[in-house]
Amino acid sequence: MRDGMAWYDRLLNIDRRWIYVLMALVVIVPAVRPFTVPVGISGEVRAVHEAIEAQPAGGVIHLAIDYDPSTLAELQPMAEAILHQCFDKDLRLVITALSQFGPAMVDELVTRVATEHGKQRDVHYAFLGYKPYPAITILAMGSDYRVPFPTDYYGTAVDAIPMMQDIHNFSDVACVVSLAGGNVADMWIQYGNAKYGVPVALGVTGVMASDYYPYLQSGQIFGLLPGVKGAAEYESLRERPGQASRGMPYQVTSHLLIIIAMIVANVGYIAQRRAHAGGR
Repeated sequence: MRDGMAWYDRLLNIDRRWIYVLMALVVIVPAVRPFTVPVGISGEVRAVHEAIEAQPAGGVIHLAIDYDPSTLAELQPMAEAILHQCFDKDLRLVITALSQFGPAMVDELVTRVATEHGKQRDVHYAFLGYKPYPAITILAMGSDYRVPFPTDYYGTAVDAIPMMQDIHNFSDVACVVSLAGGNVADMWIQYGNAKYGVPVALGVTGVMASDYYPYLQSGQIFGLLPGVKGAAEYESLRERPGQASRGMPYQVTSHLLIIIAMIVANVGYIAQRRAHAGGR
């Protein structure tokens, strides 16, 4: 910093590399001194949990895992918690992936969780795989899953999958839960809910969440899981802490640093304006 610089100018000219260093330090804190963060349960997260919890054994849920590895940290804990819940309740799952980089990741996750619960592919769940053009695929699934997915992810004809014998379209599922890291979430609202009337809930990243609260208020979606916080709430409802609950302390410390940095910058900005206006 240059000598003679006013204190508020110093605040506004902090080298950004110091911010990066501080951020690195604060995210290390929970690893060195672990602590837990109390998680309050919001109504929009509870609505998703209760909707699935209300299904009888053998009920069908469509879990649309529509994210890719870039948003895995926020959305995969949601997928894992919902899979555990559905398998615990002996529900049947139709699983699709409308993100081109998602199918292999989905296969690994679903196979792992299903194995933990002793569930069998094609009997307790069907993974139909990926198709491009999400809007067209959603419209086609509303007519018949077999139109966009004549075979599943593994090459088995959908007509030959025992679980799919009485499942043809959205009329045969209780609801769709889409975990999306992009605009596929909008397509489920526009083409899944608006066109076919299937109840839709969303799990989205933290930065996307504010865009979808109007849809929640209008009833176009019945529930919303926002980012890591939403995933941690869902894990709390399941009384099964997972990746999201373990990630909350890291989010808290990093957010605190960002808030402090914003306060410091605003104090410097206001002081600088007053000084320039002659109110020093």
